[in-house]
Amino acid sequence: MSGIRKSFGGVHALRGVDLTVQPGEVHGLLGENGSGKSTLIKVLNGFHQPDEGSMELDGRPVELPLAPGRFQELGLSFVHQDLGLIRELTVLENLRIVELGSGKGLSVNWRRERARARELFAEYGLEHLEPDAALTSISETDAALLAIVRAVDAIGGGRGLLVLDEPTVFLPREGVSRLFEMVRGVAARGVSVLFVSHDIDEVLEVTDAVTVLRDGDVFGVARTAETDKDSLIEMIIGRQLAAAVPLRERDGRAAETVRARVSDLSGPRLRGIELELRHGEILGVTGLMGSGFEDVPYSLFGAKPVRSGGLELDGRRIDLAGFAPGEALRSGIALVPSDRQRDGALLEVTVLDNLMMQVIGSYRPWRLDGRAMAARAGELLEEFDVRPRDPDALFGSLSGGNQQKVVLAKWLEAEPGVLLLHEPTQGVDVGAREQIFDLLGRAAADGLAVMCASSDSEQLAQICDRVLIVARGEIVRELSGADLTKEEISKQVLQSVTLSEMERFQEELV
Repeated sequence: MSGIRKSFGGVHALRGVDLTVQPGEVHGLLGENGSGKSTLIKVLNGFHQPDEGSMELDGRPVELPLAPGRFQELGLSFVHQDLGLIRELTVLENLRIVELGSGKGLSVNWRRERARARELFAEYGLEHLEPDAALTSISETDAALLAIVRAVDAIGGGRGLLVLDEPTVFLPREGVSRLFEMVRGVAARGVSVLFVSHDIDEVLEVTDAVTVLRDGDVFGVARTAETDKDSLIEMIIGRQLAAAVPLRERDGRAAETVRARVSDLSGPRLRGIELELRHGEILGVTGLMGSGFEDVPYSLFGAKPVRSGGLELDGRRIDLAGFAPGEALRSGIALVPSDRQRDGALLEVTVLDNLMMQVIGSYRPWRLDGRAMAARAGELLEEFDVRPRDPDALFGSLSGGNQQKVVLAKWLEAEPGVLLLHEPTQGVDVGAREQIFDLLGRAAADGLAVMCASSDSEQLAQICDRVLIVARGEIVRELSGADLTKEEISKQVLQSVTLSEMERFQEELV
């Protein structure tokens, strides 16, 4: 793509962008929210008509804009963050949805389609996928891999271009590794891959080259093997990030006042969790995927069932076995889930409605005071640096980082006593990530008790006062002070299973 320009009114989304992807290459596309990545992808698939620019595929000129569906004829295929799968259909129906939707032929030979699907799954190491299984019965990782297999199959036998637009946002770490393995296999067959992501570590791991956009311009192109994380960050945001230091000084004096005390929290993946959450601290919880650490915030919010457990909150005793989200809200507990689009907000309503959801009662003395709500929403958008600062914009139209800032603003406006977070910077660019860290630090400084469950050791080292390591549903280590480094947290997580098994064996010997 050469000299691609696109404006919306007076806003220049793309300012003469050039992009070159070689055959069999995995090429990263990086940039902050609003840098032009999404607009460029929409020009590539024919959704947007560029104001200027040209495109070539395999040396042949391609007329722009592409007609609807034309990208498929050209060997272009796309997998977006939402994967484009239909939950109500089976694995096979999702795999063949394009052919089924085209209406070609009078009937479908389902026996032949099942056989073809099994051959295709075997080719990509997905033999365990059952064609007639409901999509809802397979894991998020398998759903993502299914979407990629479908996209690659649509390219056919040619080289083609596979565009992966934030496909890893809601995947666990082992799922990301499996996806990357498939991406490398696809590229080895000669298919080019354009990998769009906010996660610089992922880009460095899987790509051969990278193009960085900033404010609609190409700010840099580099071979991945010849660059590093700090250089890419500087290209993306135009400056170096502050060193990964704690949000506030840790002087070894942890907050003395306990806000919440959890005892004997047990459930499908948790075994007798005991912890204290103190006023003004950020407590990290981490471990290997499947260890149970990710269940802790949801169990404390009543969003996941537990067998037993007690929560002492500001002196009040709560039985977690019968706890529900409604009671959690009334008790001053807030939850920011990892999947903000599915579980944390309403995509189809405005930013204003999402912001005011938890405090709407205070704007209704007799009837709803819409003017006061709009004024306060505007103040929150300014305070939390949400862009665009338009309360009437649909929440779903915002970028991932701005969506997360709206979700945080919604909960903090309700003035909770305890804030629970799960992967708070998932799918967020490096600039917005830094802003979210600052917001959490300020909230804790004001006395809020914060729990952050995350698999990101670097993030935990930067924002937390203490970090608990969970293995096989149990807390096996607590890190604080000088031990709160990315390297030490990662080391303890990797050793946690062995340590847990060793301690259990010693207990059995006793």
